[in-house]
Amino acid sequence: MQHPAVPELAHTTTRPIHWVATATAVSGVIALSSMLHPGSATAAQPHGGTKTDQATAAAPDPSRADIPLDCGPVKLIIGKKATGDLDGDDHPETVVVVHCDASMGTPPDGVYVLTQAPDATEPRVVATLVDPKDRITVTDFAVRDAAVTATLLGYSSPDVPSCCPDVKTPAKWQWKGGAFIRSTPSGARSV
Repeated sequence: MQHPAVPELAHTTTRPIHWVATATAVSGVIALSSMLHPGSATAAQPHGGTKTDQATAAAPDPSRADIPLDCGPVKLIIGKKATGDLDGDDHPETVVVVHCDASMGTPPDGVYVLTQAPDATEPRVVATLVDPKDRITVTDFAVRDAAVTATLLGYSSPDVPSCCPDVKTPAKWQWKGGAFIRSTPSGARSV
């Protein structure tokens, strides 16, 4: 007696569409998790300007800034933002985490510091803390005590797929000597 041949099960053979579905699901989870973080933080003001002075100095609006990230036909997404007086001039800066609105995968983030002169109509970018060319994803982003902190997810080599960063690095930026200086927060470790 012959046994009928068992047909190959569809889910046991990996095809490109399976990787697309997996990448889409992973990016959906990452996008959802970024929305579940606490709201924007406000840094403590290190100098003693009056509350009236600080209230009149509005934080720069990132939607009005010319962010130096070319997204081609897709739009620029402002993922996270936080404000605080980073340079001690009693005027708040806005720090934004942005990326291009990719339909698949995990687009890299850029982190930019914006400022706006009292007589200017639009804010301007004064510093790039993370360049999107570095293929970094930013998590745990905050502005506190005149410093920007974040966890940077990256890749140990160009061969690591964009879906799966394998390097996790804590970072902190502070304004010192006319520039933003990056350091590793005390007690933090890279993986």
